[in-house]
Amino acid sequence: MTMGRRDFLKAALGAGTAGALAGCATAPGGPAAGRVVVVGGGYGGATAAKYVRLWSGGRVDVTLVEPNEAFVSCPLSNLVLGGSKSIADVTVPYDGLARNHGVKVVRDLATAIDTDRRVVRLAGGTSLSYDRLVLSPGIEFLPVKGLNNVVALENVLHAWKAGPQTVALRRQLEAMPDGGVYAIVIPVAPYRCPPGPYERACQVAWYFKRAKPRSKVLILDGNPDVTSKAGLFKKAWAGEYKGLVEYRNNHVATEVDAQTRTVKFETADDVKADVLNFIPPQSAADIARQAGVITANNRWCEVDFTTFESVKVKNVHVLGDAIQIAPAMPKSGHMANQHAKVCAAAIVAQLTGKPVNPTPVVTNTCYSFITDRDVVHVASVHQYDRDKKTFIAVPGAGGLSPGWTPLEGDYAFSWARNVWADMLA
Repeated sequence: MTMGRRDFLKAALGAGTAGALAGCATAPGGPAAGRVVVVGGGYGGATAAKYVRLWSGGRVDVTLVEPNEAFVSCPLSNLVLGGSKSIADVTVPYDGLARNHGVKVVRDLATAIDTDRRVVRLAGGTSLSYDRLVLSPGIEFLPVKGLNNVVALENVLHAWKAGPQTVALRRQLEAMPDGGVYAIVIPVAPYRCPPGPYERACQVAWYFKRAKPRSKVLILDGNPDVTSKAGLFKKAWAGEYKGLVEYRNNHVATEVDAQTRTVKFETADDVKADVLNFIPPQSAADIARQAGVITANNRWCEVDFTTFESVKVKNVHVLGDAIQIAPAMPKSGHMANQHAKVCAAAIVAQLTGKPVNPTPVVTNTCYSFITDRDVVHVASVHQYDRDKKTFIAVPGAGGLSPGWTPLEGDYAFSWARNVWADMLA
């Protein structure tokens, strides 16, 4: 049975967890051990804020700076485009962090960081001092010729930050006539959520199969091949969505004509679509650049993987999609949650004079929806290697689905409910 919107959101908060914890905010266990400011309330930032409070016994003062009223999950948001879920189903409030753990949630935007004075300046005009700063800022999009004005950005959507653009792209799909072409343009890796564009193609195809069967999904991939779960996605396109999906590799986009919804490429012919979903190349968000922690390829932030502290700027830790990843480590929501726990444990140790764990282990599981309920996954385990000073994927750990099943769909929804509760309840 498909879970309704209200039931799904209620379950996401943890059916019994939120109620059991209500009114039980973490109480200070002694003199304040320090001040931590967390910028960004996504999978990394929200988790870090909660676990610094939890693991310090409330002794560390934590402030989370987040401009949005509620958390909107990128994982599962492709189901909104397919029409089987609404944006409310992937939206969870931040209330539990304050109520249950004593995190101060400031709804504002961090605009500047003085790393010498250890001060974060906010758009609202106030400033926050810190002993340790956690940046989980997410991504920004690199410039693309033709996508440099408001009209173009409203007509050609990325929907790669779940929220208003997700809803707007769904409306474009609904308005497209049967027989039209939806084209998704994928940047050269690395980018946020490697399998995400291919899952999106499946979700749009699932919608077309039922509502607009003469339409077409065109995947224009800047990479030489599908970057994640390639065999499974290709099998789905050839079987479940035969005749609906066309995949083209090595399509590196260079320019967009938003008026005609046409894309130009380095070595391929121009492509015009009725609905053009253009995902630009990405880098760590601008606040990371302003803080001086972008160190790799002028795009990503290198960190000490035992603490997630910047290799360049002391007392600043960076999490999630913004970092220069370790080998075989994806930019995923699950992995950002894992970064946050390693970081939170290290910060608590640093502020309380205890040793930092020298060999952390993190895991990753990434589910992709082939239909509204049939799902595949990839899982991995990563162990920190002292000699190589990075995380190494553990051979034989984890694995890949042999095929898509409704049971894995149940697992995927359970994963979402559990990780959202882990972050926010």
